Amino acid sequence: MSAFNLRDLTVPIIVAPMAGGPSTPELAAAGTNAGGLGFVPAGYLTAEVFAERVTKARQLATGPIGANLFAPQPSAGTPAAIEAYAAALAPEAERYGAALAPPRFDDDAWAAKLDVLLDLRPEVASFTFGAPSADECRRLREAGIVTVGTVTTLAEAQAAVTAGVDVLAAQGPSAGGHRGTFDPAAQPASQPLEQLLAALRAAVDVPVIAAGGLSTAEDVRRVMAAGAVAAQLGTAFLLADEAGSTGVHRAALKDPQFTETVVTRAFSGRYARGLRNRFVNEHEAEAPFGYPEVHYLTSPVRAAAVRAGDPQGVNVWAGTGFRNATAGSVAEIIAALT
Repeated sequence: MSAFNLRDLTVPIIVAPMAGGPSTPELAAAGTNAGGLGFVPAGYLTAEVFAERVTKARQLATGPIGANLFAPQPSAGTPAAIEAYAAALAPEAERYGAALAPPRFDDDAWAAKLDVLLDLRPEVASFTFGAPSADECRRLREAGIVTVGTVTTLAEAQAAVTAGVDVLAAQGPSAGGHRGTFDPAAQPASQPLEQLLAALRAAVDVPVIAAGGLSTAEDVRRVMAAGAVAAQLGTAFLLADEAGSTGVHRAALKDPQFTETVVTRAFSGRYARGLRNRFVNEHEAEAPFGYPEVHYLTSPVRAAAVRAGDPQGVNVWAGTGFRNATAGSVAEIIAALT
């Protein structure tokens, strides 16, 4: 077991891993340097680029660094349903002058990225969409890495603890981005974060991080008073100077035309929360399960929408507290949260 303990953080704030652009090595290091803990996400990167980003974050940080992996799960999609969705999206491709990409399944280079963890040894490794196996948890622990399992239900928490994770991250239903559910076709759990936190603390004997929809100092105080070892926030840092959020994403978070978030599988084939926009309204009803196939299918169209400066054709992941996100340095944002 590593000597690192989440309770030793100067401030109990974790800058959540946000794959796909927002989380940069600079963002992760800034979270750590402000007294919290920053994360480098591995999602959608090659193992080589992931290693480069962990290394860079380590060079920039004066304390511990976390890394996050997507645990592989079988796809819940069928080729026929995904093919039908591709046909329905043809006008989107035409609108943005892009071509849909071939849908494909992969495990996000799971084994190679585990090797990166074991080689570079960040102080903390968290996992989304599932937990490592008992053998993988053992190898990580022997390498001195604290393991964190992201869970949305008590059953997932018990499975993660049985596998051997050291800490749980309880993800409430208000979280932005992908839901951490182990079952890719499960309806997103609706149990409020505080209830989930209480259930986990009563049932399992590991520290619990609170995550999902937290956006203010009062939110942080509330979950800490409820027994969380730390509060994990993502959306609160989307406008940070060090974040890699696109200009389209940043502008949409402040645009009064966007009034609510919605959980959708229209962009990736897996439930995720983002701003309700035209793409969601027009395609959610026909969107199939099928992650990561649908993610790859829609990726060129989403990138073209960003190039066109159009927030109506791209996933703008955000939690329900997105209106509380503020611009500034990570240090300034963390100071306001604590």
